[in-house]
Amino acid sequence: MTNDLHPVDRPADHLENAIELKEVMGLSQGQIVRRRFLHHRGAIVGLIVLALVILLAYSSVGFSFLGLDVPGWWRWTITDLPDIVNSGDPSTVGGVIPWGIHPFGQDDVGHDVFAMVMKGTQTSIMVMIVVGVVAMVIGIVVGAISGYYRGWTDQALMRITDLFLTFPVIVVGAVLGKRFNEAPPWILAVVLGAILWMTLARLVRGEFLALREREFVDAARVSGARPARIIFKHILPNAMGVIIVQTTLLMSSAVLLETALSFLGFGINPPNVSLGWLVSNYQSAFSARPWLFWWPGLIIIILALCINFIGDGLRDAFDPRQKKVPSAKAMAKADSNAAAQTTPMFQRIVGFGRSKRGSSK
Repeated sequence: MTNDLHPVDRPADHLENAIELKEVMGLSQGQIVRRRFLHHRGAIVGLIVLALVILLAYSSVGFSFLGLDVPGWWRWTITDLPDIVNSGDPSTVGGVIPWGIHPFGQDDVGHDVFAMVMKGTQTSIMVMIVVGVVAMVIGIVVGAISGYYRGWTDQALMRITDLFLTFPVIVVGAVLGKRFNEAPPWILAVVLGAILWMTLARLVRGEFLALREREFVDAARVSGARPARIIFKHILPNAMGVIIVQTTLLMSSAVLLETALSFLGFGINPPNVSLGWLVSNYQSAFSARPWLFWWPGLIIIILALCINFIGDGLRDAFDPRQKKVPSAKAMAKADSNAAAQTTPMFQRIVGFGRSKRGSSK
């Protein structure tokens, strides 16, 4: 007799499914998402690094909010012109660790590069957040209306979306950036958000097309709920996973787009400071004084990588199809547990067969 119940013959994916189900047993959807996100090492590292960068940028040189000026702990601001120390080279400890009165060095006229980089980081973070919010709002509204109502409404909105997709983002951003580059940075951020919503709108539309056929939506219609309530109260919360993931990726793209536009001279210009403007302004000093170019470039890379890691972690947390491969130790433990459960059953089956043959004799 062949032992079909022995765990050796079971497919490995059965054990993986058993391990995953055991880990999330008794947890709500929100707890499952939070658990998966917290177990994503890259996302947690990205979140911690991003939080540290934001804390450093806003606490060091201070910031203004609704007319209220909050001072920082750093001694210099972007408008101060102290005497050039050490020929403008960074002050370091042991020639390696940046530390002292000007850890990032000074430019040709004496500006403290650390203060300028921190102020540029504030601007880039603000642009990133505003672009994400604006693109998310427009994408949700367009995608939700298109996916729920379908028909000619869907066709009209999707053709408009396709038309926006045909425009080169960098060209449109350069034209609009040139028009608004003397305005406050948040206005440029709103303009950029208005040209980055198309991908999110198409994803939201796809989610709504699938969710509108579910039973809970039919129940809401039967109970007399209005379309607006069905869209924003019943369907939208079930599509938030896709929306959050795509928004984080849009925010990462916004950092790079703002950097590119400012580098080309079509983005943020003085008296405002951004990381892209710093890279563009100090590109001629790359060979002689590379630290003027390194620091803003490094912060740009850190911001983009952190947002991408966080988005990757959110995608894995919200998407149930993204399965974590169990470790060899977890697989061996599950295999031994399955063997302990199936072996007595197999022995009972064999014993029953022997007793039946004995009685027939």
